[in-house]
Amino acid sequence: QGGRKHPHQEFIQIDTTNVLFICGGAFAGLEQIIEQRIGHKGMGFHATVESKLNRDPGELFAQVLPEDLLKFGMIPEFIGRLPMVGAVHALDKPALMQILTEPKNALLKQYKKIFEFDDVELEVTPEALEAIADLALTRGTGARGLRAILEETLLDVMYEVPGRTDVSRVVVDAECVTEKRMPEMVSKAAARAPRQRRAAS
Repeated sequence: QGGRKHPHQEFIQIDTTNVLFICGGAFAGLEQIIEQRIGHKGMGFHATVESKLNRDPGELFAQVLPEDLLKFGMIPEFIGRLPMVGAVHALDKPALMQILTEPKNALLKQYKKIFEFDDVELEVTPEALEAIADLALTRGTGARGLRAILEETLLDVMYEVPGRTDVSRVVVDAECVTEKRMPEMVSKAAARAPRQRRAAS
């Protein structure tokens, strides 16, 4: 039966022999504990001064030991039940661009689908993709910040497009991301004109 809080609730016994438990997180501040242990100095004449942007915490996290996790604030019973510790490296620019375009549910595919509901084609230039990745790196938000940047860039257009029937294509370039410029909206007449010129020639 249940405990003091829920006395009438039934407990179900589960065999966890073949269950893999994975606990992940950012563990902010753990890198300083590891630095203290391995002897990296942050102050004084022999200090190695590095910008946070240039430093990859993954390199330090790879050297983590159970005692570092204890100092970080985790209880021994918890550490003892999670024997394997793995560290991942920070995402770089090409990885962020891959996240934007390649996965099955990639952010760019999602936004293209949203525009398709209004029969509008969304075109994001390679330079714009680079600018989005650069901005995410500058903000230090990683992959989580990509959606926010895309939302900021496309917000005005997403409000305007559903109320218009003359828009055929929306083009996002680097200036739309870096200078917060409105993406170019190509009308259906302008989109047809090049095809007619090609047919005439």
